[in-house]
Amino acid sequence: MGTRWLGVGLAAILAVVTISLAITGRLNLYINPDSTWFAVSMSIVALVGAVASFALPLGAEADHGHDHGPSPSSRQDTPSGPAEERRVLATHAHSHSGRIGTAATVAGGVAASGVVVLTLVLPPASLSADLAMSRDVGATPLFAGSDAVTLASSGDTSSFGVGEWATVFATATDPDAFDGDPIELTGFVTPGEDGDFDLTRLVITHCVIDAQPASLPVAGGSAPATGEWVTVTGTVRATSDGRLQIDADSVERIDEPQDPYEY
Repeated sequence: MGTRWLGVGLAAILAVVTISLAITGRLNLYINPDSTWFAVSMSIVALVGAVASFALPLGAEADHGHDHGPSPSSRQDTPSGPAEERRVLATHAHSHSGRIGTAATVAGGVAASGVVVLTLVLPPASLSADLAMSRDVGATPLFAGSDAVTLASSGDTSSFGVGEWATVFATATDPDAFDGDPIELTGFVTPGEDGDFDLTRLVITHCVIDAQPASLPVAGGSAPATGEWVTVTGTVRATSDGRLQIDADSVERIDEPQDPYEY
């Protein structure tokens, strides 16, 4: 039963959770929406495999289709000597490694079961602002390239999110080219260095494991509490030292959007 639980049992529960999240539209809290079809397809395959596994009797998974030779009791009459000593030592080593393997299996099983149970108990939630700040190493965002800067310089920034603008802010060689661009962006608040606060959004490629924070300095207006979601309307301005920031005309507090990430 333990083997069944650690195999098809946990897989079936995760499959059901994945499909449920997809149906309720909350799977995007964990993966890129473009990967939803793959996650759901694999979950269906896992459920089919789980159902099919009931056709096997308990213990069948331990049958390797061959025996392991005579048991130790059948070799009691083997003459003693160097070969016998090696056999005894090998048996002892095998027994010791078996105990370690059993302990590791139990520990891993408890950990895996705990993770799966938590997915059932805890409500779906987005990554926190604290996690975003812990992942912010001050490096240039990795999720966009020079094409974003080129597009921004042409004035076509209507589809830009925080991620694209963060790339522009970090890599623009001519900040004055963007001075005066109108902007309206949604994100959550993190402490800022160059402005009154930073407007931040987590950008994911495949799933929340690879989430990267993108931040824009905002000047003007009152700074909301860290982690609060806001919509900032204002203008991109080039500072005297060659940096870009948002000069906010309004900072509107909002509820967390249903899709809190950018992709």
